Amino acid sequence: MASVKLDIPIAAPAAHVWDAVSDIGAIHTRFVPGFVTDTKLDGDMRTVTFETGFVARERIVDLDPAAMRLAYAVQPNELMTHHHATFEVVPEGPAACRLVWQADFLPAEAGEPVRGMMEQGAAVMKRTLGGK
Repeated sequence: MASVKLDIPIAAPAAHVWDAVSDIGAIHTRFVPGFVTDTKLDGDMRTVTFETGFVARERIVDLDPAAMRLAYAVQPNELMTHHHATFEVVPEGPAACRLVWQADFLPAEAGEPVRGMMEQGAAVMKRTLGGK
């Protein structure tokens, strides 16, 4: 199994960042606009359309407001047979936080494209939520 972990500093209060992360049906407008162009919810399943046209089906595994943690699993697709990821918002004072995004996936050969997508998404998150 392979893993990618990004630690993203955000110049915004943790509550503001968590509000966007936890709005699981509006990530295309509130969290990663442009990188994700559409989001549809159906129960605990979320269909995410990326700017490239790639469509991922994700199961929302856990949404924990007390821990400010979201866990989701991408359904198997042409790139991966397994994918589980989490977002965790870590407060760092009244006007800053870190967004920790970790993905575990198979096969390990998907590491380069997964890291590339995550880094691109992280840059959008940082700009959208208050980073520089």
